[in-house]
Amino acid sequence: MEGVDYLADERKKAQFDVDAMKIVWAGSRHAFEVSDRISKLVAGDPAFRKDDRTMLPRKELFKNTLRKAAYAWKRIIELRLSEEEASKLRFYVDEPAFTDLHWGMFVPAIKGQGTDEQQQKWLPLAYKMQIIGCYAQTELGHGSNVQGLETTATFDPKTDEFIIHSPTLTSSKWWPGGLGKVSTHAVVYARLITDGKDQGVHGFIVQLRNLEDHTPLPGITLGDIGTKFGNGAYNTMDNGVLRFDHVRIPRDHMLMRVSQVTREGKYMQSDVPRQLVYGTMVYVRQTIVADASCALSRAVCIATRYSAVRRQFGSQNGGPETQVIDYKTQQSRLFPLLASAYAFRFVGEWLNWLYTDVTQRLQASDFSTLPEVHACTAGLKSLTTSVTADGIEECRKLCGGHGYLCSSGLPELFAVYVPACTYEGDNIVLLLQVARFLMKTVSQLGNGKKPVGTIAYMGRVEHLMQCRSDAQNAVDWLKPSVVLEAFEARAARMSVACARNLSKFTNPEEGFAELSADLVEAAVAHCQLIVVSKFIEKLQQDIPGKGVKKQLEVLCGIYYLFLLHKYQGDFIATSCISPKQASLANDQLRALYSQVRPNAIALVDAFNYTDHYLGSILGRHDGNVYPKLYDAAWKDPLNESDIPDGYHEYIRPLLKQQLRAARL
Repeated sequence: MEGVDYLADERKKAQFDVDAMKIVWAGSRHAFEVSDRISKLVAGDPAFRKDDRTMLPRKELFKNTLRKAAYAWKRIIELRLSEEEASKLRFYVDEPAFTDLHWGMFVPAIKGQGTDEQQQKWLPLAYKMQIIGCYAQTELGHGSNVQGLETTATFDPKTDEFIIHSPTLTSSKWWPGGLGKVSTHAVVYARLITDGKDQGVHGFIVQLRNLEDHTPLPGITLGDIGTKFGNGAYNTMDNGVLRFDHVRIPRDHMLMRVSQVTREGKYMQSDVPRQLVYGTMVYVRQTIVADASCALSRAVCIATRYSAVRRQFGSQNGGPETQVIDYKTQQSRLFPLLASAYAFRFVGEWLNWLYTDVTQRLQASDFSTLPEVHACTAGLKSLTTSVTADGIEECRKLCGGHGYLCSSGLPELFAVYVPACTYEGDNIVLLLQVARFLMKTVSQLGNGKKPVGTIAYMGRVEHLMQCRSDAQNAVDWLKPSVVLEAFEARAARMSVACARNLSKFTNPEEGFAELSADLVEAAVAHCQLIVVSKFIEKLQQDIPGKGVKKQLEVLCGIYYLFLLHKYQGDFIATSCISPKQASLANDQLRALYSQVRPNAIALVDAFNYTDHYLGSILGRHDGNVYPKLYDAAWKDPLNESDIPDGYHEYIRPLLKQQLRAARL
């Protein structure tokens, strides 16, 4: 029935102020109000409908995305939306498009690496979308290893130009979003060659297409790389291939904020420190962590609501069957993901603060925190995206068979999200970077240099190497000091054990390669500690709203106790805790699941997602799942007729035993 809230009884069980939690989730009242207003604006506009996306052929799907992107820009101008509001509008349209790369990579690259003059020339054009840009770094042969890129930019002093060239097949740019069919310009990363000397990889602004008729410029070959994983999903994006055949660009098209080539062809560093580029990287990784919390919370919202609607087994005397959400096996898989969504939200907030802090330090030429910031952002990008990708798939399984339907929203959400494990740094490669930083930190512990920031706990390594947890009862695992000491001791001991094993190798690089699996585990332990400590720090703040802080404390407990249970091998093998203490932690975890259960629907309502944004029949706000699933089935193109195309050619001859005469 329309207008009936099938989840009303669940919502009445809430023991906290949901509206107050919405503000906590959004980050501030202002952020909530902007999100709420813009999400409703998008949801109420039929031009942004997306329920047919998985059924459209690729060309139609792509054209539909172009229409939406153009319409979104028109609405942004008509409504005079601020930069913040425009960004939210693109977010709630919820369709990967060329605009993501234009605003998310092309513009920040020019801001971060362009001189003041270059910014004055290019940014006004980009802000008005008179040019559309992409970020052409990854090649067919190299992704994570940026130093291995093969595209060349050779300076010609006779003409004061760079010659951009693709010398091999593997030097073809491959994957940049927006490149295939839309972008007019790209920031192209190429090996700078001056006077026969390779100066390493630098960025160049290159025009790709004619601004009048959109045809590729001479010497440029480009197109789309083909259909990707999933229905709809990331196939709305024109990920492209690009080759250069001795394409000439003016010298001032090299992004020269950090290093320059003079008219005479001399390569020199500018006064601006190289480290400034780290600012952009921290910003991009911070947005990826924030996106992880959004994607995971969407999947959790769908799975939680459907788990409350779905009933299976357990009927007593002909009464209703048991809600799936009441089974402990469902709770032990679902509630840690709910807790993780909140944990990632808060660590994302903290990364936002870190970005501001790093930017201010860089401007004051203070580079002291950079190695730690680099390791921390790399690790958190890796950890949150891996957990989120796996978590979305787990949510699909938690929805049983119906989760496999495109109308559940989960297959498309998964297909759109999984590339995050690879782009902006492969997740294992990033963890190895974190491990290098950890090994360097351990090696420097004796020299009086105090570790800072997220690695500060290493300064207490002597204590952490010998301390034993004093948890004696299950409730002791609710004490932040007990939890933090266990996570710090585990991380420190795993790092120190790796460092000791490394020291046995005469060749450190050989040792690093041999021990890389152990090093990745040590890096994960360090990153999990960061997320746990930032969640605990969040709870030390003043959080208004009836019962809000209590619910967050329960979620925080579930987050760290689930990790402690899942990785108890680490904790016990490093002697941080005893098997008995691990068992007590698990008892406490079960108790916390029971505390979350009555609040589960309210906790996902706090994400404040519209049905349009969720894009899921299973996750509908009103819980009216079955009639809507039934109606949706009839909208599939296959159901436009009772007799399928191909019946007369293939099915009838089969049934009538006339296959020999059929024209197959």
